[in-house]
Amino acid sequence: MKILLTGATGYIGRRLLPLLLENGSEVICCVRDKSRFRFPEKLTDKIQVIEVDFLDPGSLNKIPDDIDAAYYLIHSMSGASNYDELESISANYFIEKINRTNAKQIIYLSGIVNGRSLSKHLSSRKAVEDILKTAAVPSTVLRAGIIVGSGSASFEIMRDLVDKLPIMIAPKWLNTKCQPIAIGDVLEFLIRSLLNPLAYSKSFDIGGPDILTYKEMLLEFAKAKNLKRHIFTIPVMTPKLSSYWLYFVTSTSFKLASALVSSMKTEVICSDNNINSMLGITPIAYRQAVERALKKISEDDILSSWKDSQVSGLLRGNVSQYLKVPKKGCYIDRRKRTVIDREYTIARIWSIGGETGWYYADWLWDLRGFIDKIFGGVGTRRGRTNKNGLHAGDALDFWRVVYANKAEGKLVLYAEMKLPGEAWLEFKIIGNTLYQAATFKPRGLMGKAYWYCVLPFHGFIFDGMLKKLIQRPN
Repeated sequence: MKILLTGATGYIGRRLLPLLLENGSEVICCVRDKSRFRFPEKLTDKIQVIEVDFLDPGSLNKIPDDIDAAYYLIHSMSGASNYDELESISANYFIEKINRTNAKQIIYLSGIVNGRSLSKHLSSRKAVEDILKTAAVPSTVLRAGIIVGSGSASFEIMRDLVDKLPIMIAPKWLNTKCQPIAIGDVLEFLIRSLLNPLAYSKSFDIGGPDILTYKEMLLEFAKAKNLKRHIFTIPVMTPKLSSYWLYFVTSTSFKLASALVSSMKTEVICSDNNINSMLGITPIAYRQAVERALKKISEDDILSSWKDSQVSGLLRGNVSQYLKVPKKGCYIDRRKRTVIDREYTIARIWSIGGETGWYYADWLWDLRGFIDKIFGGVGTRRGRTNKNGLHAGDALDFWRVVYANKAEGKLVLYAEMKLPGEAWLEFKIIGNTLYQAATFKPRGLMGKAYWYCVLPFHGFIFDGMLKKLIQRPN
């Protein structure tokens, strides 16, 4: 069985891939950037990776004709302002290609679309669903509301709010009802719908057994963490103020916060759950889903996170485009130290950022992140997905990993903070020497002024950090 998996580097795609492989499927993974694709540890001989841009119909010719089914997992809530138009174009190009293959089914993960007044995000999902239904190939649409799982955007926002705010003065949309579903159950629906004739040419709402308000979800989340929280809702907070509230308190981007706020004003409750009995699935309760997700986080076992998607930052295009660090017209701060224990230093480099911090003058890194947030940047709240693992494409505070090779001892980061230019931070071990380079390519006079303003701090921060990467604590 040959399955086409679009969005293979996305939150759902990364988790669905190993399940498809376990079922014995051969999987064709469609990605925009091969450098961001992570091969599972086993069964790599059953994976084919192709670079496809669904806005470029010519690139879709790489998709083989002998596929049995296709998962359409392409979404973009917070990219370009006209993302709804782009999603419709992508869906049309997709069905044009799929109609020329041997595929017997298209499976699409959408959002629950209750009510007549839909947000731009949910309207776009519904429009894509309608386009896919026009294909000659039967489609199965699974509509989900809030997905509860380690690394999901909704889950991470709730975690931020619960962890940071003992008392919340929140917007009235926290009283909106929804029907959350565990990520494990979403994946189970996606797997059991595959090539199941009972699911052909049908749409289903999928959700857990609990119907809760967002306020109830936050309070239940707090109980799962043994935290006491108080939430007061007020009617005067506008959607824009609500978006800023989420943006400054949580790790989300402002565009994503705006998209979520507009969607959270609409109830998302399943209208028909007959798919549960049809596929033999009993979704777990919200509290259990939260506890499972928290356990995954405590074990540092997060398979995918929304933070690693490109929409969480400022990066545009493939990660590999930022790999070659320029020298011409750049300011470069170079430092080096002799390595005492190579393995120890590499472990320290690969653990940098997030909860670990930057080993020296962390308060200055936090201050820079706060300033970045004020000017509309990503700040440092994204942290990192895993405590000890780094891969190309991962978010790392206000950096993006563009190259990570432990065996080679080389890590290259690209800055996604708001800057009058572009910046890279590079670590590499050659022989018994650790080289560290901070490169800045200024944009105009403001860029040059910025470099000289921060230059006095470089000796303090970078030299201290380099020393900590080398020396074991006493």
